[in-house]
Amino acid sequence: MAEQGARVPDRPKIYHITHVNNLERIVAAGVLWSDAERISQGMDCEVVGMSSIKARRLERLEVGCHPGTKVGEYVPFYFCPRSMMLYILHMGNHPELTYRGGQGPLVHLEADLHRVVAWADAAARRWAFSDGNAGAFYTRFYKDVRQLDQVNWQAVAAHNWQPPEIKEGKQAEFLMYELFPWRLVERIGVQNRTTATKALDAISAANHRPLVSVEVPWYY
Repeated sequence: MAEQGARVPDRPKIYHITHVNNLERIVAAGVLWSDAERISQGMDCEVVGMSSIKARRLERLEVGCHPGTKVGEYVPFYFCPRSMMLYILHMGNHPELTYRGGQGPLVHLEADLHRVVAWADAAARRWAFSDGNAGAFYTRFYKDVRQLDQVNWQAVAAHNWQPPEIKEGKQAEFLMYELFPWRLVERIGVQNRTTATKALDAISAANHRPLVSVEVPWYY
């Protein structure tokens, strides 16, 4: 639950982390796919994350506000860049990580939450958000933007996430069922010019070409 005094931003942004090598496939498909869809379609891509957590999200964790659906059936976003997962990928020393390429090749796909929700509602596409880590069994889920005050926005904005309440709140997620349209991505944030060049090349032939910008504060 949000701390007292935490204010919901007027225009919240959401951020999906992926490898720059995946951009060309995303552009060609016109969408980001959920893990469940990616697996069912046999897609080849650069997978970042931890296999045990992905399996739990696919097989065991339900999105409570949409009974019968699993977390892994949704495309996940954080409410901030520089997430805790990015830190784990940056360190690269977690025993369950298969990806060891560091944070340099990883990009943040930024979108506007209210614009995304408007599209989803018009398309009758299910969406939700959590008040904490969507990979945990105790997390609560919501499907009404009027409940965004349940997100701990102070934790979302914090850089020091060692305190337990901050650590949990910072992991709040926005989820879109099955797919997320590429055209809703407004900006691609990268750590360095090398990755920026690769990102620009990957989207050069796309009808929708979001701004690509070097955002060093979004990284560790």
